[in-house]
Amino acid sequence: MNEFLNGVARAVAESFDLPGPILEVGSYQVPGQTEIADLRALFPGKDYTGIDVRPGPGVDELADVEALPYPDGAFGTVIAMNTFEHVPCFWRGFEEVYRVLRSDGALFISCPFYFHIHDHPSDYWRFTPKAFELLLRDYPSKILGWHGAAKRPASVWSVAFREDRPPITGQEFEQYKKLLRTYAHEPAAWRRHLRYRLGRWLCGRGPFAPYLDQERWVTECRTNSLR
Repeated sequence: MNEFLNGVARAVAESFDLPGPILEVGSYQVPGQTEIADLRALFPGKDYTGIDVRPGPGVDELADVEALPYPDGAFGTVIAMNTFEHVPCFWRGFEEVYRVLRSDGALFISCPFYFHIHDHPSDYWRFTPKAFELLLRDYPSKILGWHGAAKRPASVWSVAFREDRPPITGQEFEQYKKLLRTYAHEPAAWRRHLRYRLGRWLCGRGPFAPYLDQERWVTECRTNSLR
């Protein structure tokens, strides 16, 4: 989790009435990230369960997304931020999320793309925006987003709604984009930014684009009926 994705989460939570109960997959809060990784405060008054494969801060229950211990349609919303890159058989995880969601439910997911290899338990996968579009093809109404350099995005995210949730409206989409502009920022320290600019001047922009463009984002709506 980083400041930019925390801003995306705030924009999503304030733009869409994500139904409860909420299940967060991969809810373990890495030391030093509690302030930006704790998403519960974004959903006041809603039943919220955090699961992970290891105990720790933010984790209510131990569970594996490849075999969720919940009945069909048990949740209104599933959140999985920077989690599915760690799931060995990620396709099973997507199937399980779909199974435990109600027919009017929502999935909010993000994954890093241009990012170093990191634990836990290991780091297996990267997903492009097109990959998310393919994996979420059973959700008829969805938003895709990514930030960073055009060919090397830092992170990719999506908000996808199942079939019984009304299609995303134009008003909802515009509100979401407005809040992205307000909340989604990840400014670099001035010394680091100066190094990137100097490197761009010496070596060209290409190698430094992923760092110089951290706050540039693109978001698109895919829906059968954008009103």
